[in-house]
Amino acid sequence: MVFYNFKKKLEEKDHYKDKMSETLKKIEKLINSELTTKIQKSIVENEELLIEVDEKNLIEVIQFIKSNENCKFRQLIDIAGVDYPEDEKRFNLVYLFLSHEKNIRLKLLVKFQIEQSITSLTKIFPSANWMEREVFDMYGIKFKNHPDLRRILTDYGFKGHPLRKDFPLTGFNEVRYSEKEKKVIYEPVKLEQNYRNFDFESPWEGTNYIKELKKTEKHDKKN
Repeated sequence: MVFYNFKKKLEEKDHYKDKMSETLKKIEKLINSELTTKIQKSIVENEELLIEVDEKNLIEVIQFIKSNENCKFRQLIDIAGVDYPEDEKRFNLVYLFLSHEKNIRLKLLVKFQIEQSITSLTKIFPSANWMEREVFDMYGIKFKNHPDLRRILTDYGFKGHPLRKDFPLTGFNEVRYSEKEKKVIYEPVKLEQNYRNFDFESPWEGTNYIKELKKTEKHDKKN
């Protein structure tokens, strides 16, 4: 009978984490030494390397991490947008890269203002095409030199950008089929409240009609 050695597996896992952390720190040091003025901030956390750069240096940094023999981040996994309405630089873009040769991941962060446009990565990573279209659709972030920047998840006549923090939960327009016009139409959202009687009492205290019934029962008992 073979017993599973948990202690050995935990030791192997810890050794792997230490080795991964050491590799990431070496790459962090390399990137900072080669691109000194272009890296604003870097940190190794949760077995991933995070680098923050300015928008104007984005293309140069990405070309370096893709082509450098010690990096080889040749796969763009995703582009994620983040909205912080209270910040001066409202939007963040996080680019996620993978190096198959090194088996490590890198996150590249860019912060920018709402009116700024970001240079498209489609010439370096063709897969960025649909990713950037999704970010444009959800956040309204525009990409310079994109070959086909249009909505991809919502309809072409959709108003607003759903993942912005100031986008209303109900949206601006609603879609319905019109029997009169015999087609699907857009119209402003209408939240009808007719014939609705809201009871805001706590369910633990009981609704108004229950309280009235109890009062009636007490009155009947006294009589």
